Amino acid sequence: MADPRSLDALDPPAWDAAPSDATYLVRRCHELRLKPVEDFDAEDLRLMIGQQVGLAVLVPAALTQLRADPLVEGDYFPGDLLLNVLRVEQSFWTDHPALTSQLDAALDAIPPDITLDPELSDRIASYRTRR
Repeated sequence: MADPRSLDALDPPAWDAAPSDATYLVRRCHELRLKPVEDFDAEDLRLMIGQQVGLAVLVPAALTQLRADPLVEGDYFPGDLLLNVLRVEQSFWTDHPALTSQLDAALDAIPPDITLDPELSDRIASYRTRR
């Protein structure tokens, strides 16, 4: 039975076990479906949001981390979690306007004098243009 705090419980249906020949990414996503969401770190969130898994549950968790540190880093570079959040389809943000205001607040907290990853900078500009 799934932990009641895991994605398998919070974002049904539960997933079956990963196939025996699955890639690392697929195996890791299956593992993370069983982990309590409250225990996700920036890398766990970056990975799952990048795969568009459990967005209604994980984006709010990511925004909590991003409000504390908009450039929180997973495994790649400062702001990699923010980049994956900004890659989420526009329709998600339209359906979740309260989350949009939280994302806006996180973006507004980025120091203006910091040099960002070029793709992140482009995504922020694109997002702000749509708003």
